Amino acid sequence: MVSPLIEIEHLVKQFGAVTAVNDVSLSIRQGESLGLVGESGSGKTTLARMVIRLIEPTSGKINYPGVSDIRRECQIVFQDPQTSLNPRIKVGEAIGEPLLIHALLPKSAIPLRVKELLDMVKLPAEYAGRYPHELSGGERQRIGIARALASRPKFLILDEPVSALDVSIQVDVLRLLRSLRDELKLTYLFIAHDLSVIGFICDRVAVMKQGELLELADKAELFAAPKMPYTRKLLASTLAF
Repeated sequence: MVSPLIEIEHLVKQFGAVTAVNDVSLSIRQGESLGLVGESGSGKTTLARMVIRLIEPTSGKINYPGVSDIRRECQIVFQDPQTSLNPRIKVGEAIGEPLLIHALLPKSAIPLRVKELLDMVKLPAEYAGRYPHELSGGERQRIGIARALASRPKFLILDEPVSALDVSIQVDVLRLLRSLRDELKLTYLFIAHDLSVIGFICDRVAVMKQGELLELADKAELFAAPKMPYTRKLLASTLAF
């Protein structure tokens, strides 16, 4: 049995009278890619943001047995990298910022590390001198991934990281994420509404609806014999299946 990196116990999040996440319990194993699927408003992004401590739960617990420094070792890649990249600063500065925040390297060593991170995401070193608006959507997402990797995390939340990209670019980014997971021994929580994307990159799948966890199973098991009608509906709506 692979030991858990993160354990979620009876998690609840309320926004006024609205219960966005309702009594969710699950564990994320070290080295796996756990897919989190559901329609818009199902609570999957709210759950992920609690895991990474961007928001606090109303009740329940999140334990981090495999993480010693949440702020450094747990990072997030957003759906739209424009929301996380400052348009006024160059790409190299954006990638290097986490290195300064966590005091991981002396300032003189940061440009070399930025070059290494750009190489990891298959972009030329000269991109460090460009501004976000000078890049394509796929290139900006690669910059967002490089920035998330700067602090040498163990765990990445990937919040719909390819849904805003053209299909051909989606495949390239997904292949990159899969190779990075293997190369860097990363653990992923991968949020998506498209089960074909989940099928490409994830090991297990958690299905959410209206804030509740309906089903959790290995990918092959869930795709072959989903237990819940809602999961069967999601599968039927995905052309790849």
